[in-house]
Amino acid sequence: MAERGVAGYRARQIWSWVIDRRAERFETMTDLPRALREELDLTFEIFTTETITRSVDDDGTTKLLLSCRDGETIETVLMAEGSRRTVCVSTQVGCGMGCVFCASGLKGVVRNLTRGEILEQIVRQRNALREGERVSHVVVMGMGESLANLDELLAALEVVCAPAPLGLGLSQRRVTISTVGLPDKMRKLAELDRRYHLAVSLHAATESLRDRLVPISHKVGLGAVIDAADRYFEQTGRQVTFEYVLLGGVNDRGEDARALAELMSTRSAHVNLIPYNPVAGLEFERPSDAAVERFTAILKSRSVSVTVRKTKGRVIDAACGQLRRRTADAGSELFQGDPLGTARE
Repeated sequence: MAERGVAGYRARQIWSWVIDRRAERFETMTDLPRALREELDLTFEIFTTETITRSVDDDGTTKLLLSCRDGETIETVLMAEGSRRTVCVSTQVGCGMGCVFCASGLKGVVRNLTRGEILEQIVRQRNALREGERVSHVVVMGMGESLANLDELLAALEVVCAPAPLGLGLSQRRVTISTVGLPDKMRKLAELDRRYHLAVSLHAATESLRDRLVPISHKVGLGAVIDAADRYFEQTGRQVTFEYVLLGGVNDRGEDARALAELMSTRSAHVNLIPYNPVAGLEFERPSDAAVERFTAILKSRSVSVTVRKTKGRVIDAACGQLRRRTADAGSELFQGDPLGTARE
């Protein structure tokens, strides 16, 4: 605005139109002079991405596949549950952590997303809601390792949690950041005096099994991840959630449950069990219902706080990375059929 000799308050007007009033075109910003709106329309674009596909499941789960300006694609999912409207956002194109059962990282990480690309996922999902509906929660559990792009993520969340009309007005306590476990970044996050909820993708309670499932664990160690999670709880007072994807015949055995119960027994923590849904081309299988029930029972018998995540968005490839992967490889033999996924909430 300054470069164009326009009063600075116009920038705040434009920002509030986009963030608070769901504007997607400059022409709708009726309290700006017409000449300015026309100039803005010729010079700028509000969104940096384009929606390639919008898929809606019968359960209300909505997945967007977005194309960035450089041609890379990213995913965001909105999950509806009662009055809750939870948006799951991605922080990277692909992922470099290499978890062996995950679709997001099969081709590695391409780049970090900008703060604008992260924020835009939430704004786009919000704009598609009906009148009177609002985003109630944000989970940073989509494509990518959240803490590997911490600075851009935090900048986006500052807008998410700022009061209207210049922010989305979400409480920090309604934002969950998921990580595979980067201890240095976890400690940095703990020191920032924020109240975000932290979810650690654990997937195994022993060094040997976690090293197999989460290759980055070779470098950091299970103990260092647990210590950093303990530090986060001490610093923020926020209970840490440990996410555990149950893989049939791999980490869903009684001995695995007992090892996890032992690890959690002295901690104020919560375990979120996630029954795996197969990804085409990967060897892992969904656990049986009996295995899930047995695993849960063992944890509860040791007084561990535990829930089993509800499966949502199965027919729209809602698990992070699946729709992007299937779209990018359309026509290859590997992707005949429709891989089913579990939305990460």
